[in-house]
Amino acid sequence: MRVLLVEDEEKLAALVARGLTERGGVVDSVTTGTQALASAREGEYDVMLLDVMLPDIDGFEVCRRLRAARVWTPILMLTARTAVVDRIAGLDSGADDYLAKPFAFQELLARMRALARRGPVPRPAVLEAAGLRMDPAARRVWRGPTELSLSTRELILLEALMRRPDQVLTREKLLALAWGDHPDVTSNVVDVYVRYLRAKIDRPFGMSTLQTVRGVGYRLTAETS
Repeated sequence: MRVLLVEDEEKLAALVARGLTERGGVVDSVTTGTQALASAREGEYDVMLLDVMLPDIDGFEVCRRLRAARVWTPILMLTARTAVVDRIAGLDSGADDYLAKPFAFQELLARMRALARRGPVPRPAVLEAAGLRMDPAARRVWRGPTELSLSTRELILLEALMRRPDQVLTREKLLALAWGDHPDVTSNVVDVYVRYLRAKIDRPFGMSTLQTVRGVGYRLTAETS
């Protein structure tokens, strides 16, 4: 796996680079957003590890510029900022996943493998899946010509599903994507908000695109019946 590591914290960058190299990876390390833009445009990488807080251009802006330039390398953002608004900013800028610092190295590897398997898939600014259309930056959603009225949490949950169409997402995964590090929030809340979403995106239109996968979680898919 060839990796572009963008991290200005020297000790962390050295640890991650050494760990990846020991496992057979090829790692190019840079410390600024400007260097990241140049390297990502010139090289071919399986995954880009992108720190949010950089000394010149922040990771969100780096991501936006790369996607605007149609560079679709999978991007895993590394950040100590885990608030919902920060995760939204990361996804809106075109990132594929995020990992909060400090993190377990084995989890980093697992997320990188998942992104590498997916490959360089385009991440458009407007999402389209299961007959729905979403503009995450404007926080607007449509089914056909009809604009839907969703709460902020419903939007975040739906965005997580629309960015992964036809993929089964566990309750725990959806909880992490939509609620983050809130120990007082349980996975049962996902079931509640899925019901809210179905009542708005499916039921009024006689559809069933937000499906339950018994014993696992949920997926958003084109209606098959």
